[in-house]
Amino acid sequence: MYAIVTAGGIPNPEDPLYMFLKGDAKALVDVAGKHMIQWVIDALNEAREVDAIILIGLTAKSGIVSAKPMHHIPNQGRMLANIVAGINKALELNKKTDYVLVVSSDIPALKGEMVDWLVAKCMETKDDLYYGVCPRDVMEARFPDSKRTYTRLKGIELCGADIHVAHVRMATEHLELWEKLIGNRKSPLSQASIVGFDTLWKVFTRSATLDELVEHVCKRIGIKGRAIIWDRAEPCMDVDKPHQLELLRADLEAQLAAEKPAASEKKTSAKKAAPAKKVTAAAKKPAKKPAAKAAPVKKKPAPKK
Repeated sequence: MYAIVTAGGIPNPEDPLYMFLKGDAKALVDVAGKHMIQWVIDALNEAREVDAIILIGLTAKSGIVSAKPMHHIPNQGRMLANIVAGINKALELNKKTDYVLVVSSDIPALKGEMVDWLVAKCMETKDDLYYGVCPRDVMEARFPDSKRTYTRLKGIELCGADIHVAHVRMATEHLELWEKLIGNRKSPLSQASIVGFDTLWKVFTRSATLDELVEHVCKRIGIKGRAIIWDRAEPCMDVDKPHQLELLRADLEAQLAAEKPAASEKKTSAKKAAPAKKVTAAAKKPAKKPAAKAAPVKKKPAPKK
């Protein structure tokens, strides 16, 4: 599966992260010694289900590296246009492409195993769009100071993930509506109002369960969709504000510090566990001493006549 990574955003001076970037792309901010996006690319490289990466918004000169094939596309100016360009590139590379991963560049805590879990979970059915959500208790158990925005539904509070699976047909259908929804992705109430007043009312009054809301929205839009509930917070922990950047810097630095002694201990254990070389019988037998040279025989002088 192709992974489309969106990294085209350059914050303006009003953005809370502007002071950390100084006019550079948000994806290139330093997080624990790496560009933030490099953590995401590394996770996609670890994932068995990802065949190649389509990176949007950064050139090959950005210094981002990938063990898997990586194709670069210029920033198209808008989030939806970037996703559509990524899907078109995937179809250009392989006409048989049916589903793609859409991944944000600002979730540096993502791991390869999480990507594989998502793909396997989504491919249990054949829907048009799989949208990830994270329950509040899961997020706050892992990142208690994240201060995420939550949508309150009947019996659950949720925040959105930043990695999703979509069918390629999503690049050609309902584009105007998607543009509005993506533009208001940080405001669940605004998104609900775009879909319809009744949807807004269901969200506002918390009168719908997650499944009921998904079913209602999908009918309104005319697609088949499914909500994927994460039991891991990392794919949903994005960097939008300074305190979130510092939180993830500290978290990933702690992970790196924990990995160093673990790697050192693993090497030491491997050395101790290495089998001793067997000493063969030939090796045990002492080497023969070289034979002593015979003393030369002195000839007796002939008797005098």
